[in-house]
Amino acid sequence: MMYLTIAVLCSVAVSVLLKILRQKNIDIRQTIVAGYPIAFLLTWVLLKPDVSSIGTLGNAWAIIIALGILLPAVFIILGRAIEAVGMVATDAAQRLSLIIPIVAAFLLFGEVLTGTRIFGLALGFLALGALVYRPQQDDISKQVKRTPLWLFGVWAGYGIIDILFKQVAKQGTAFPLTLFVTFGLAGLLLLVYLLITRVRWQGNALVAGLLLGALNMGNIYAYVRAHQVLSESPSIVFTGMNVGVIAVATLIGVGVFKEQLNRINILGLLLAIGCVAVLFLA
Repeated sequence: MMYLTIAVLCSVAVSVLLKILRQKNIDIRQTIVAGYPIAFLLTWVLLKPDVSSIGTLGNAWAIIIALGILLPAVFIILGRAIEAVGMVATDAAQRLSLIIPIVAAFLLFGEVLTGTRIFGLALGFLALGALVYRPQQDDISKQVKRTPLWLFGVWAGYGIIDILFKQVAKQGTAFPLTLFVTFGLAGLLLLVYLLITRVRWQGNALVAGLLLGALNMGNIYAYVRAHQVLSESPSIVFTGMNVGVIAVATLIGVGVFKEQLNRINILGLLLAIGCVAVLFLA
């Protein structure tokens, strides 16, 4: 359970860091680009990818390039969503992204759609609708129009990334090597973009990137290790990770950052937890 706990805490800590950076008007793009060298190095040290087999990636390169673009883009969208609606709703939307690979399995890969999974998917879409709800008299009414867009970006982005990683794995590419190459490519592409746009570099943004990279890799490594240690109980890992992130993010968001949740938002959180449980049991 230690690895599962670390994975949950690292995942929530990323959202906390991004929220703090937004509050201080720090350029999150710079933080993200500074984090990739750390994630790249930690992947090398902890997962020990077999670089000699890089020539066998073959057709997987198209997927890796897509991941190299999507990973930093989704991080930026994640920061925007946290700024607009808070970390509670954003982390819940991120967890609900599991709906997308499940739907893709039915539509693209021929899996059978069962009644239980239809029920789980319905819960998920209801949860998303409840999470984005904001009454007109809310203090953040100016951001209401942006709320669905940012949360949809988080939900769709992480869901598509999940599909891409699954497709790479099906092609026989080792996960550590895929992660290693993807991190390197993502960091390089974002750095080139920032250089082209002649961004004004912020020292505090770059320093924060060191922490972001460590937390990001800590989340991935601990989650993989949790699956290895609890290989006979995958339900504990899957449910514990998704429900744990929603629960901890809610406690921190409401208790520390004083984020406001209306009754419909709270219902959305409960529906999100129900969706995760139903889809796994299905």
